[in-house]
Amino acid sequence: MSSVNASRRLLLFVLLLLPVCRASLAAESATITFRKVFRSSYPEFIEIKVDESGSGTYDIRQLGDEPSPQPMKVGAPLVQKIFELAAKLHNFNGVELEMHRQIANLGEKTFRYDRGGETHSVTFNYTTDRAAEQLLDIFEGLSRQQTDLSDLIRTMRYDRLGVNDVLLQIERDYDHKLLPEPQALLPPLDQLASDSHYIDIARERARTLAAQIRSQH
Repeated sequence: MSSVNASRRLLLFVLLLLPVCRASLAAESATITFRKVFRSSYPEFIEIKVDESGSGTYDIRQLGDEPSPQPMKVGAPLVQKIFELAAKLHNFNGVELEMHRQIANLGEKTFRYDRGGETHSVTFNYTTDRAAEQLLDIFEGLSRQQTDLSDLIRTMRYDRLGVNDVLLQIERDYDHKLLPEPQALLPPLDQLASDSHYIDIARERARTLAAQIRSQH
């Protein structure tokens, strides 16, 4: 009888422990971090973090400024691509990306992989590894995209006459395919296009750009 009671107690303990185990596994979702430090440039510091769910943060600033990570969301297809490229690079475990030739300083770049207590990272100035180049293009594109988005929201709020200049920059970035998820810009573009407080040329430019983004994505 005591053996039966002991088995029941063990089963109850396991059942009670399961939610804790699930929460622990969820807490150990992998995160990819990209950091770039390039003194005397603008910006001097970029750090973008993305986890497997697409949640992340970005911190884009000069080195003398206080850290100010802001939340961001990355779509599932792009998240999948990021983690696929990281996997090709063995999640940065023991890989060498630096070309080791005399070349100009292009900024110190770091990729980092974290899952629970597992951490791997690699730092380089310039690489010819194709997977690393693709991953770098994605993160630098996300940096450009967040900068464009922040500039657009800020000028819409505080500098309505400057909105058209920001839109011109976004158009250039979009035309050169520098924005990995341009659809992220649609909410402020739609808001601008429909708001008569902005000048007509800016409203029309926002409307045209939003239509282009929708037609191609």
